[in-house]
Amino acid sequence: MMNWQELISNKRLGQEHRHPERHDDRTEFKRDYDRLIFSAPFRRLQNKTQVFPLPGSIFVHNRLTHSLEVSSVGMSLGNDVAQRLTARHPELSDSLFQEIGQIVATACLAHDLGNPPFGHSGEKAMQAYFIDGAGCDLQRQVSPQFWSDLTHFEGNANAFRLLTHQFKGRRPGGFVMTYSTLASIVKYPYSSTAAGKKGKFGFFDTEKESYLRIANELGIPCKSAMGEPLRFARHPLVYLVEAADDICYEIMDIEDAHKLKILTHDETMQLLLGFFDDETRQHILHRIEEEGVADNNEKIVYLRACVIGKLENECVKVFTDNEEQILSGDFQGSLIDHISPLQHEAYLHCSDLSFSRIYKSRPVLDVELSGYQIIQTLMQQFIDAAVHPERFYSKHLISRVSSQYDIDAPDIETRLMAVIDYISGMTDVYALDIYQKISGISLPIV
Repeated sequence: MMNWQELISNKRLGQEHRHPERHDDRTEFKRDYDRLIFSAPFRRLQNKTQVFPLPGSIFVHNRLTHSLEVSSVGMSLGNDVAQRLTARHPELSDSLFQEIGQIVATACLAHDLGNPPFGHSGEKAMQAYFIDGAGCDLQRQVSPQFWSDLTHFEGNANAFRLLTHQFKGRRPGGFVMTYSTLASIVKYPYSSTAAGKKGKFGFFDTEKESYLRIANELGIPCKSAMGEPLRFARHPLVYLVEAADDICYEIMDIEDAHKLKILTHDETMQLLLGFFDDETRQHILHRIEEEGVADNNEKIVYLRACVIGKLENECVKVFTDNEEQILSGDFQGSLIDHISPLQHEAYLHCSDLSFSRIYKSRPVLDVELSGYQIIQTLMQQFIDAAVHPERFYSKHLISRVSSQYDIDAPDIETRLMAVIDYISGMTDVYALDIYQKISGISLPIV
């Protein structure tokens, strides 16, 4: 059984035995938040697709705005859980437990940092290059565990690497984040060999030791038997990070689809009103009329806020009602899976409609198809350069790669991982630019 006093630690990865001088009153967890907000990888999220193509005349969400919204909901979830559980466990009142809202908010900021350009399409393109593309011939040159990491490439595992790996010229420990913040972003706390049919995992083999150190310090139990692939219980705060993401991406995608006229106003109203019983619906509609909200977009905004508030309350209740199961590592599914039947049915209805009408809409499919081709081409060119660095063209390509990526390393695995780091860190716009240049589609104008 995990316990809160051990789970919430402000010890920093890479600075375990140092006590840096402080010049302000920020907590260690607030420092984590600030480091992310001011970091280059976080800023790059503004040029990464969330679902729809990057905005033209109508603004829709990108990875940056999504992450900020998820962080806001995560802060509310963490603060509400802290309040309820402190009433149940008074001994937590003067402990670091009171800062779980800040921890969850920070982990929410980081949850998409490892996603490659073009979202899941880019992720699939990187996997496919090794599974059935030109990269499949590399299997005999690398270890089985490394090959498993490549063929299951995962944005979640890549986020953990980005935060913990010591890139060239960077300080040890990556971002030097607190143990609890780092544990809270690992949605799938197991290695790629335990990824299963969904292909999800939480850390590459290169970062396995970092996660083991964190799990041991925080008392996160290993759930795999001797000889089985490495698998841990989730840190409890992962459930809150996941819930904030689930709430935001589902509801905000509906709002974006309404703005882009993929969904009609009446369809969107009915979807969002479906989260409430008849009496509450009438009350909400009366408030909209009473407050003089006449613009259709503003009506959707008002309803969206009501739905997010309702789902947040539901998830807090599920978490606190199942605290013991969560701390024992036996809780199954997500918090959303266990909310009240009315809200759960409405959520599934939104999810089904999103899949059929939004994620399969022509603008989204066009971005995915183009993105897939772009990433496949980049993988082909840069992996080939990393495998054959002595070639003329390879030398030129390698010279374009940032010096923080160890693409000149003597061993093939490090060079391959450097290419993964480089491409996954690109924005959509930068990936397109490099693709056009190396394909001869565009030339620099002097």
